[in-house]
Amino acid sequence: MVTVEEFRRAQRAEGPATIMAIGTANPANCLDQSTYADYYFRVTNNEHKTELKNKFNRICEKTTIKKRYMHLTEELLKENPV
Repeated sequence: MVTVEEFRRAQRAEGPATIMAIGTANPANCLDQSTYADYYFRVTNNEHKTELKNKFNRICEKTTIKKRYMHLTEELLKENPV
């Protein structure tokens, strides 16, 4: 039977550990936060809702987010509406 110490020793690496790289995997479709409200309302065909769009614009301006990364492109969303 294996003891707890042997089991832990088998799971640990011997020698120094090395981090080879640190990166991010962002989608290729990048939107600027300042134009996100226009994009969102254009894609969802709700450009006539100006009060809601203005409120959404204020929300986007107050956040500290500068860019939004999305997997879906505008063309794909227009081809496949919900």
